[in-house]
Amino acid sequence: MIIAVTAVSGHLGATIASELTGRGETVIGLARTLENVTDLNIEVRPGDYADRAQLETSLEGVDRLLLVSGNGDPAARIDQHRNVIAAAKVVGVERIVYTSVQGPETGTAFSQVIDSNRKTEADIRASGMGWVIGRNGIYIEPDIEYIDSYRKAGEIANCAGDGRCGYTTRGELAVAYAHMLTAPPHLGQTYDLHGTPITQAELATYMNRAFDTDLTYRSMSVEDYRADRVAELGQFIGTVIAGIYEGIRNGAYDRSSDFEAATGRPHQPWDNYFAALKG
Repeated sequence: MIIAVTAVSGHLGATIASELTGRGETVIGLARTLENVTDLNIEVRPGDYADRAQLETSLEGVDRLLLVSGNGDPAARIDQHRNVIAAAKVVGVERIVYTSVQGPETGTAFSQVIDSNRKTEADIRASGMGWVIGRNGIYIEPDIEYIDSYRKAGEIANCAGDGRCGYTTRGELAVAYAHMLTAPPHLGQTYDLHGTPITQAELATYMNRAFDTDLTYRSMSVEDYRADRVAELGQFIGTVIAGIYEGIRNGAYDRSSDFEAATGRPHQPWDNYFAALKG
């Protein structure tokens, strides 16, 4: 069985490919920019979502496909994903697995991203191929990588308020997608993939234990946080980030997890995750 993983130049695609090869699977990576792929020790083929002919050539001989959601403009990515789906169907891919996302489906600046993912989910279900869909929780790694900024500020400040967020890690997602690609029972399933939901105040406590900091959490208004993120990250990304945290505030990420159904084991507990960071 040959499994193709798209976007292996990115963090999630590379982590899933590594998990699969560690399990003894034969993996082909697809990437738009081949020279950005390093240290995977797999065959890598061109994989530009905008180039359907290229995708058909690169997917020849592939039995199962992991489609990592694109990160471009939400409206454009719908057609880009359709190119991948159509190419996979033409060459005879038997199963397609999609890395979708959780989030607020209406009412925030992130909702347009959620809508584009739901449209791709619908396209995959209608494709005629076997399918499995994962809806990822929010990655916790960016908070870890932001520790120096948190330490300098002495706080975590955003507009999530008291909302709980079902975070996850790329490593845990890789385990889930490896199961979804290889095990028969998952066909036709849609899974919410995340750990135990926590508040921002709880996140600050975990960060303090791991990094010997004394962070507190400060709740901001959505408007003030959006202005803060736009000033640092630019209009598009800043607005989207504010939309994610507004979604946390509104309860969009406080939901039950299907991680154990997808993998056969519970998601890694946050106590264990942060203890390992401290070690």
